[in-house]
Amino acid sequence: MKTNRLAFLEGIKDGIPIALGYAAVAFSLGIAMRNADMNALQGFLISLANVASAGEYADLQVIAEDGAYIEIIIVTFVANMRYLLMSTALTQRFLRDTPFYHRFFVGYGVTDEIFGISIGHAKHIEPFYNYGAIVVSVPAWALGTSFGILAGNILPSRIVSALSVALYGMFIAIIIPPAKENPVTAGVVISGFLLSWLTRNITLLSSGMKTIILTIFIASIAAWRFPHENA
Repeated sequence: MKTNRLAFLEGIKDGIPIALGYAAVAFSLGIAMRNADMNALQGFLISLANVASAGEYADLQVIAEDGAYIEIIIVTFVANMRYLLMSTALTQRFLRDTPFYHRFFVGYGVTDEIFGISIGHAKHIEPFYNYGAIVVSVPAWALGTSFGILAGNILPSRIVSALSVALYGMFIAIIIPPAKENPVTAGVVISGFLLSWLTRNITLLSSGMKTIILTIFIASIAAWRFPHENA
């Protein structure tokens, strides 16, 4: 059995590529936060507490429009709902005698990428392996956000505006591959774009609330009409 130290070092090694990717994406997120008048400390703390690109960006839209706290809570829950499924899968990988505090701290670092390397690393979860990946990747995410905000304060407005587009490019890169492989996913993505465009002039609801309603509506219809064969 591996020692905690060896597992921790392996986690750091596997977490370095994740950290590099996080820093680049977080920089773009920081540019968007700067446009919402957030400072570097606020951006750092938000990213450190959330560690979720889609969730943070969704929250950012609500915050920028002075949305209500309840909207932020619901948007965060909906945008990060997939982590519930990942966490459920990870709980099956813990040894029965694993203390609660290990489960708690591993749960803090459940992201798409760390989940992926954790599942592929060993049959059972090694908490110190996850700690190694978390300790190198999460600070890169939080600091990348801060650097993006600082750069936004220094760079000319034209460059800041251009860099803001990078975040949208990230989301396009996320949705295109699965949409090409699965026609149902492609239909969901197209429906999201179309309904967002059709409801853009509805002023009775804030942008954040419209996002919540459309996400739940489209996902529910897709799950009802095209249930997963293994569900």
